[in-house]
Amino acid sequence: MNPEKRYLGIDVGSVSINLVMIDEEQQVIDKLYVRTEGKPIPILKKAMEEVVTRNIGNYNIGGVGVTGSGRDLAAAMVGSDVVKNEITAHGVAVLSVIPQAGTVIEIGGQDSKIILIRNGVVSDFAMNTVCAAGTGSFLDRQAARLNIPIGEFGRMALKSKKPVRIAGRCAVFAESDMVHKQQMGCPPEDIVRGLCQALVRNYLSNVGKGKEILPAIVFQGGVAANRGIQVAFEEALGHEVIIPANYDVMGAVGSAILAQKEVKKKGNTNFRGIENIRQDFMAKAFECNGCPNACEIVELSANNHILARWGDRCGKWAVKREGRPEHEYKETAVKY
Repeated sequence: MNPEKRYLGIDVGSVSINLVMIDEEQQVIDKLYVRTEGKPIPILKKAMEEVVTRNIGNYNIGGVGVTGSGRDLAAAMVGSDVVKNEITAHGVAVLSVIPQAGTVIEIGGQDSKIILIRNGVVSDFAMNTVCAAGTGSFLDRQAARLNIPIGEFGRMALKSKKPVRIAGRCAVFAESDMVHKQQMGCPPEDIVRGLCQALVRNYLSNVGKGKEILPAIVFQGGVAANRGIQVAFEEALGHEVIIPANYDVMGAVGSAILAQKEVKKKGNTNFRGIENIRQDFMAKAFECNGCPNACEIVELSANNHILARWGDRCGKWAVKREGRPEHEYKETAVKY
């Protein structure tokens, strides 16, 4: 009896690392969401160990896909079969569960994005990484200021009968406006509902500016857990907003699906095995002085073997160069 194949999807972001395991039918078998804590290497090692250990059985890891801002690092560590940006990964994941999707709203802790899908293909997208007013960190901060658990934020918003309007174009101004409304004696639930509406206005006027938002509208990312934001989007857009079952790890789901397709095409996987994930990794950074760009190069190695380098603009450091004098650069190294 041949072992069943399963596929891993890894999304390494600025706030969290998400892992998903799917079967041959692209059904999610297991998923894990952990905080990055500014330590992506040890946290990813721990997360991989946890997912593989709690799914011990008659199966093999048939392929691995990675995405997110830390995808290059993750790809070098695990030996990935496919490395894709977040737009592609999210688009693939959405179409796998909601084929009729026309617009994807994705809001995470540090950024937000919109993906337009036409005839089953991603046709356009936009991202916001400048202002926190349209991201989950904005809600986290205001919930803390109001002394409200973020898990209760959405339910409290729906209790509001007359939400107050809060300036949402800037996180700093929004906070000042919220304090002003508190001092005026406005009920907390009206303020919370106003904050939800402010985030939605910010998103639509920045990330969604100039975009034709067509149904079916899919809402994903960590903020999709907030029912108040979902309702605010429905009110603003005049359409139902769908939240998929695995809304919080859709990037990882898409990566796993892409890995499955890639492995079926080439016939084998690059996955290095869980044993290799347990080894010590060395991260090293140095500045190249070969030209005025002065690129900062990051090098990842294990057992004195260079796994990958990235950060250069010209490709000079993309391939291991034997016999390179140590005095060519200044470096800082960290072992994990």
